[in-house]
Amino acid sequence: MNRTPVVIAARRTPIGEAGGRLRHLPVDRLAAPVLRAVLDDAAVDAVDDVLLGNVLGPGGNPARVAALRAGLGEATPGMTIDRQCASGLTAITTAAAMIRGGVGEWFLAGGVESPSTAPWRAWRPRSAAEPPRFYGRAPFAPAEIGDPDMGPAADLVAAEAGISRQRQDAFAARSHARAVAAQQAGRFAAEMVPVGGVAADERPRDGFTAERLARFRPAFTPDGTATAANSCGINDGAAVVLVTTEEQRRRLGLPGLRLLGWRTSGVDPNRLGLGAVPAMRELLTRHTPEVVEFNEAFAGQTLACLDAVGVDEQLVSPDGGAVALGHPWGASGAVLVVRLFSRMVRADGARIGLAALSSGGGLGVATMWERVG
Repeated sequence: MNRTPVVIAARRTPIGEAGGRLRHLPVDRLAAPVLRAVLDDAAVDAVDDVLLGNVLGPGGNPARVAALRAGLGEATPGMTIDRQCASGLTAITTAAAMIRGGVGEWFLAGGVESPSTAPWRAWRPRSAAEPPRFYGRAPFAPAEIGDPDMGPAADLVAAEAGISRQRQDAFAARSHARAVAAQQAGRFAAEMVPVGGVAADERPRDGFTAERLARFRPAFTPDGTATAANSCGINDGAAVVLVTTEEQRRRLGLPGLRLLGWRTSGVDPNRLGLGAVPAMRELLTRHTPEVVEFNEAFAGQTLACLDAVGVDEQLVSPDGGAVALGHPWGASGAVLVVRLFSRMVRADGARIGLAALSSGGGLGVATMWERVG
């Protein structure tokens, strides 16, 4: 049996702004319609498991809750994965590993995030006399090593890599222009699952020129180059793919994306934006991608990664990336694969593609894909 992992269906919700039009949908209600749409696309009735990445959800295994809400039946288990921003892509590579290991043949994998509905978090008081201490995120590294917030870390990476403010603004303006052009041309339509009455991404801005972006002030450090305009947003959304074996793909006669390889890497948590560099570098020694989907958390951090591995920035996110579309943390890695599926399979485009991203704590995941069928 050929147990090479292949993606044969891929969908996502529109990506909404936190507090925007998807603000009333918790993670299970965001993910469930996408799970169902992916199964319907492939005309598959049941799966061995559902794996979803999620970072700031309510706990309680949202993958299982979403699977039940999608009507997959009580026999379908679920597993929720947290590798911060790399969670969705890790869910997909975990499904691939389970296929290679003979655990099953059908896996729904991806991610979901709803900062709009995420619960508040607080450290337990040490005594009844103390109030709870609210916090925005869990620690990603021990404090004595260094655990910076994303924005200041992005400024550090851009400064050390010599990425100018002008180059970052030009990159961000191009991302928005590409996303707007893709919306207008209908290139997102086939991958989109409307939810909550929303059928289009909220964030892309028409007329976001480099000159206009130059007016924005540093957002994180006084002399930094990352701004609200050349960085991603905080966003709601879900993305899911169906992973199966090459043998099953051939039996169904469907085109797809064959997973050629994946790597996970770690770097200094103080330079967390470079987390994907070692993983990308290793895969790039074996394959040359024609299209790249890299999660644009920050324009400067993205450019630093691309320069470090020698990837032309023009190849990246041809329909716009996270700077324009948004960054629903747990789902973002899966969004990259959905976008590759649309570019490479639905549009019968490039033959080899790379999807990669860096993550909190100094982590990175990179995957290489080949169009088949």
